[in-house]
Amino acid sequence: MPRRVDAGCRGCRYGAVELWIPITLLAALCQTWRTAMQQKLRGRLSVNAASFVRYVYALPVDILMLTVARFAVGRGLPAPNLAFLGFCAAAGLLQVVATSLLILSFGFRGYAVGTAYSKTEALQAAIFAWIILGEALHPLAWVGIGIGVCGVLVLSLGGRNLRRQDILAATFQPAALCGLSAGLCFAFTAIFVKEANLMLGPAGEGAGALVQQAMFVLVVINALQTLMQGGWMAWREPDQLRAAFAAWRQAGWVGALSALGSGSWFTAFSMAPVALVRALGQIEMVLTLLFGHFYLKEKTTRTAVAGLLMVVVGVLVIIASR
Repeated sequence: MPRRVDAGCRGCRYGAVELWIPITLLAALCQTWRTAMQQKLRGRLSVNAASFVRYVYALPVDILMLTVARFAVGRGLPAPNLAFLGFCAAAGLLQVVATSLLILSFGFRGYAVGTAYSKTEALQAAIFAWIILGEALHPLAWVGIGIGVCGVLVLSLGGRNLRRQDILAATFQPAALCGLSAGLCFAFTAIFVKEANLMLGPAGEGAGALVQQAMFVLVVINALQTLMQGGWMAWREPDQLRAAFAAWRQAGWVGALSALGSGSWFTAFSMAPVALVRALGQIEMVLTLLFGHFYLKEKTTRTAVAGLLMVVVGVLVIIASR
């Protein structure tokens, strides 16, 4: 099967800025916004239904973005193959499983620990992308990833009066295991998205060709996720399936933000190493904190500020490594 190795993207810069950086920041912003809107649906929908609307209402927007990219680039769509479809199915399923594991961890007593362990995704992605994709990172990038992960852990655990020994003791408890498993599934989702892209062969010269190919991957994965979770709900939760369609006014916005966010993630994965994209994406925690402080008027603790600064420093170190 055709593969290509990332050696940088010609035409994927705007001045001195590599395009994957602002695209990843856009992805993090959309994800933060989508999560906030999705939470409003939790009072009306089950966990599966609230997750389902993210896929089913995103699919029309995905197709629209692919159509726009197709005519803007002026090239035909890539030809899928069995390996491509296999990686798409695996990525779609793992993302659904990861979301369920993360929600499952919330039901255990170790909620904070489970959440914190799920945030090791960036570090897990870096390790497995190196093993599977051969994406070697500059030593400075590893330092930045480490600082960022520590900052995210501080943000997740800050203010919960958990001592170091409490965190270590909870490592093998259900909440932590679910959190670690969710982080692992999210990491492999990103890797399999990249593999699916590679299975299509070279996208062509310039950022536009990469965007078109990323949108094609997104449409296929989102369609498979809609079928997988929609089929499960039709079998196990038919009432909630109807409720998901009845909530179209709010759910439609969730789908639109999901499409824009996922499209940005997939495009960034095609332009830069998975580990760097996921590590930079940790800025989502900072955006969530700022949203809570300025919009919801929540009190920001010194610990949270320290964690925020660590994430920002980690992001700056990652960018400097390029």
